[in-house]
Amino acid sequence: MLKWIPLLPLIGFAVNGAWYALVQCRPGAKKAGATVPGVIATAAIFGSFVLSLRAFLELKGMSEEGRVLQETLFPWFYAGDLKIDMALRVDSLSTLFTMVITGVGALIHLYSIGYMSHDGAPGKFFAYLNLFCFAMLMLVMGSSLPILFLGWEGVGLCSYLLIGYWYEDEEKAKAGKKAFVANRIGDFGFLLGMFMIYTHFGALEFSKITEQLSNPQFVALLN
Repeated sequence: MLKWIPLLPLIGFAVNGAWYALVQCRPGAKKAGATVPGVIATAAIFGSFVLSLRAFLELKGMSEEGRVLQETLFPWFYAGDLKIDMALRVDSLSTLFTMVITGVGALIHLYSIGYMSHDGAPGKFFAYLNLFCFAMLMLVMGSSLPILFLGWEGVGLCSYLLIGYWYEDEEKAKAGKKAFVANRIGDFGFLLGMFMIYTHFGALEFSKITEQLSNPQFVALLN
């Protein structure tokens, strides 16, 4: 179930992106309305909200000590002793973030149908918006720091694309570039933090880091 929470907006991105690339980009293509791509994008993120609510209720029914849902999708990469799976994980905190991202995101998508009605290629905008929600969900649902970093990079990319969407306006284009540069500075701190955590804990998965932090002997060793 967990995989469908980020996967639905990714599917919305693929559908609207393909429609824009194959239909709206053709020479002489007619101006497209925002209703169809907007409904597709809104339905995708609203479906994620329903699944997020289901995950929240499932966690609520568990004991406080075991309120964690995790789903491994596939092995991602190996580097020496480091093994990272592409896995999703939600707990009492992250499930609240998934509901905020998908719930508020659905309202933003719905509002954007009217807001983007004047635009010549709304399919591209709604594709970016769905991709932005996918990246945010990966950021809060990743079971390890590398997956969180993947979501962080996606959020940075989509921020650049959305802020500078009307790039023909020089002011908006500059604002998009500024956001992109600021995120790249954040990348350095993020990577540095991951290296330091791996040096101390020998792991990048949240479950393994939490397990070691709960060990008094390990905490005393760090101090």
